[in-house]
Amino acid sequence: MSTLPKRWVVAAPAPADFLLRMRETYDISPELAQVLYNRGFTDPRAAWQFLNAEVDHDAYLFKMKGMNRAISRIREAIKRQEPIIVYGDFDADGVTSTTLLMQTLTKLGAKVKPYIPHRVDEGYGVNNKALHDLARAGVKLVVTVDCGIRSVDEIEEGKAAGLDIIVTDHHSIGPEIPNALAVINPKQEDCPYPEEMLAGVGVAYRLAVGLLKVANQNRGSAAFDSDILLDLVAIGTVADLAPLNHTENRALVRRGLEVLNKAERPGVRALLDVAGLKPGTVTAMNIGFALGPRINAAGRLESAMIAYHLLAAPDEKTAYPLAEQLQALNNQRQELTRSAQEQVRESLVEAVERERLIFASGHFQPGIVGLVAGRLTEEYFKPTVIMEQGENESRASCRSIPQFDITHALDQCADLLVRHGGHAQAAGFTVLNHNIPALKEKLLRLADETLDGQELRPLLEIDAEVDVKDLSERLIDELARLEPTGYGNPAPILKSSNLRVVESRPVGKEGQHLKLKLARAGQPALDAIGFGLGHWLNHMPERIDAAYQLEINEWNGRRSLQLNLQDIQPAGAID
Repeated sequence: MSTLPKRWVVAAPAPADFLLRMRETYDISPELAQVLYNRGFTDPRAAWQFLNAEVDHDAYLFKMKGMNRAISRIREAIKRQEPIIVYGDFDADGVTSTTLLMQTLTKLGAKVKPYIPHRVDEGYGVNNKALHDLARAGVKLVVTVDCGIRSVDEIEEGKAAGLDIIVTDHHSIGPEIPNALAVINPKQEDCPYPEEMLAGVGVAYRLAVGLLKVANQNRGSAAFDSDILLDLVAIGTVADLAPLNHTENRALVRRGLEVLNKAERPGVRALLDVAGLKPGTVTAMNIGFALGPRINAAGRLESAMIAYHLLAAPDEKTAYPLAEQLQALNNQRQELTRSAQEQVRESLVEAVERERLIFASGHFQPGIVGLVAGRLTEEYFKPTVIMEQGENESRASCRSIPQFDITHALDQCADLLVRHGGHAQAAGFTVLNHNIPALKEKLLRLADETLDGQELRPLLEIDAEVDVKDLSERLIDELARLEPTGYGNPAPILKSSNLRVVESRPVGKEGQHLKLKLARAGQPALDAIGFGLGHWLNHMPERIDAAYQLEINEWNGRRSLQLNLQDIQPAGAID
């Protein structure tokens, strides 16, 4: 967690007529209505629809650009029993996408196999050698999931080798769209599908639904209910940070959590077990912090096919050894990340203070460079490029801040790169080593030009001010209606002012966390926990303003309110 001072931004109060209509028409409390208004839902009906994840995009399914052509070619391949490859990516979004489409095509009678490239040996995305090898093996059709939208030259190579290629992806569109048989990506400018922020697994799910609908129309009976795929959709969507303030993502994850919590998929049940989670209790936050990292650990340190085989496992006997393997890899990943982060931090003491973008390279484990970049971006609140140095070419992962679109910056450096792609705040690239100095210089210059004059410190966006006397389990239940929370729809942060600190103490092995008791007039003192806020102990004010998430702490059968502190300030401090 960053120790940089945060700039608190407290939402302006919602208009009284909005609060009144939300309460009288939709029976929504002022606190929840305030959060919804602050998140941009200023029309009461739209706020209600978002809250209830009301969305029906089925009418647009076959209008998604490339969908009909893709379905037609896949059905032809199934009918002719042509060998098909589902070509995925090695992260959680790619693995869940691969599993989902494999399950669908297998049920529809396809002759299909998965292919996920090895991070170290092949790198991200579609690669020429893999396509040539697949063509020589007799494959006729390749369907990419979560990759391919930037693979213009590789798609041409594959076509020349005799492959028909369908690209399904969700990453940002480059200057040129691959000339594939069909391209399904709702970010295409002329694609009429109303939701362009689906994860890769969301796009794959839409293709699967389309295939099943057409098959059902022709056969008169369903191969299976597409809802059973939604556990995979939830995992991939949350793990890939697809925004949950978009109603379709919210709807998919909400429905997916219902399926996931039944844990009927043997691989999911085994994964929950090794992560210490019980079916029926899993939230989107559990996906982000427990399930996603374990799935990602396979592709980071070994082969993503381990995670694929887990999610596709036919029974628990097959699944559990694979889940335990992911658990061991995740433990190893955590240790490698901590070590590399410390190494980079020590090597950049002066540069971090002087430059607006962190650029570091070394002989790191390729699978952890993105994690290290993310940790350093959080710690210093600066765009970060961490590069794994190769013999002739190097690969890097980038993480950024809202003020700097890293993929746009890489687009401006395209002449120096072998390949690149990603999102505004997370990207990757491959570069020939002799171009690294020029690339670093240009990225530093772009960061200087873009960020000049901006105050670079993290924002803490506060949804509502609440008097501590109004905190209750009822309020927790009301705010829980915002679930699933996550990227784009974070758990609400409340502010309470002028709280008297009656007790403060350190917690954690190194005292890095903070435990407080806060006075409440006429009521029992409130417990508060501040992870990463232990540095306040040496100068703890008598009274504080607190920004926090409200939660229930259960201990020895007792339930009590607890403030999960996001930050504190001396009472009345001017930020």
